[in-house]
Amino acid sequence: MEKEYYAHPTAIIDEGCKIGKGTKVWHFSHVMNDCELGEHCNLGQNVVVSPGVKLGNNVKVQNNVSIYTGVICEDDVFLGPSMVFTNVNNPRSHVNRRGQYAKTIVKRGASIGANATIVCGHDIGEFAFIGAGSVVTKNIPAYALVVGNPARQIGWMSEYGNRLEFNHEGTAECYESKEKYKLENEVVSKLM
Repeated sequence: MEKEYYAHPTAIIDEGCKIGKGTKVWHFSHVMNDCELGEHCNLGQNVVVSPGVKLGNNVKVQNNVSIYTGVICEDDVFLGPSMVFTNVNNPRSHVNRRGQYAKTIVKRGASIGANATIVCGHDIGEFAFIGAGSVVTKNIPAYALVVGNPARQIGWMSEYGNRLEFNHEGTAECYESKEKYKLENEVVSKLM
């Protein structure tokens, strides 16, 4: 049976992983056993996907990203160049902590900027936007815009990735998509 994904000749695809239709795995990347990649994903150069990792559909992984065991990325997630996940809170070379990996979930549509670090055990909400170089040390709410070290929230983002400016009634409109959002009790939701 012909595979329905593309892997560059220098990529290593281990036995026992599932790769969806239309996914592309580029130069010098390694997809390890027991991981799942959805349809139409794109893994750039020098990407490592560790055992047990799950990527949804249309996940874009830029160059030099390692996605360690314990990480789950839902559909439409963007992982910027050289961003970093961790999976152990207190690593020591001489102490084996396999089996103690903390889980990190990156929810649908979230974007993580170049060189950002996500400390394990903290989830990233739907359509959240993590600025380049940020260090995430706590859970990030849906639609939040966070920057810095440690990352702190400085605003809200639309599903199109544009900053939202809420009026005195707690509503905002994305200038690009014209979609409307509501901010209530520090929770953003899209109006239908």
